[in-house]
Amino acid sequence: METKVKSNGTAKKVNATVKKEVQKKLTEEAIGKAVTPEKLVVAKKPEINLDDRIQKFEKLRGLANQRERLTETLNELTKFNYNQDGSSSFHIRDSRNLEFKTTNTNLIKLVTTHLQSTLEQRKSEIEEQILKFEL
Repeated sequence: METKVKSNGTAKKVNATVKKEVQKKLTEEAIGKAVTPEKLVVAKKPEINLDDRIQKFEKLRGLANQRERLTETLNELTKFNYNQDGSSSFHIRDSRNLEFKTTNTNLIKLVTTHLQSTLEQRKSEIEEQILKFEL
């Protein structure tokens, strides 16, 4: 606030300048251009406790382990596909010891190709989850 001193030494407030500032603020608030400090809302970060943070870390570690196992499986499958010598066989056994066996190379190639594409898709999904993960 400005003050002017008269020749007799008393101080007088300049009310005209103050009135203009108040009118300007009120006008801006009315048309939505300015926000007064009372109306400002400060977004607070949610508080995360230690247990929640540790659980999230364990989830991230689990995703990383899944990715590592998938990578190892894909590497082994790739080695198998390139090292077939024509005498390969494919075995599937269930919990009751029922078994399916084949030496048909076309069927083996079809199964391994489908398995590889499924594993690669799952690996990319896990990698996407890891990249989006927030502690």
